[in-house]
Amino acid sequence: MSQEARAREPGEVARAVAAGVSRLAVGGLTAEERERQLDRLAQLYGAVTDVRHPFDPLGDVPMRTRGELREHFAKVRLDGVERFEPVDACVHVTADPEVVVFEFAYAVSAHGTEFTVPCVFVIRVRDGQIVESRDYAHHLAMARGLGQLDALVSALAGAGS
Repeated sequence: MSQEARAREPGEVARAVAAGVSRLAVGGLTAEERERQLDRLAQLYGAVTDVRHPFDPLGDVPMRTRGELREHFAKVRLDGVERFEPVDACVHVTADPEVVVFEFAYAVSAHGTEFTVPCVFVIRVRDGQIVESRDYAHHLAMARGLGQLDALVSALAGAGS
């Protein structure tokens, strides 16, 4: 088990995911560093998991294995992004010791524009790894900030065909 996945508290695991995604989004990693980062992120999840993005405008496709999550994270490439940093993070503890609500925003600087993307993760962590997660991100804020609203609308129009 990697250092990232060792018996961390649920809040620590949530913070590690947000920070790991941030490192991928900003770029500047060598191919080898990127592969290591993808491995570290995947290891934060259980071998069997259930991760969903219920508010994804293109559809909520469940991810149930580390391999599927690694593929998902490998798609994180944002051109022109100078900053993609988790800010205003707050871990809300629940009555269930495995479950936390992680509320934060990504502060983004891209193409001379600064904006935030609000996010809420509801995660279940067992033995230091995520076994279930519902990730709620403001996808429209991201598309608007990156100047990708037209592309999103086109993709949505094509999804109905």
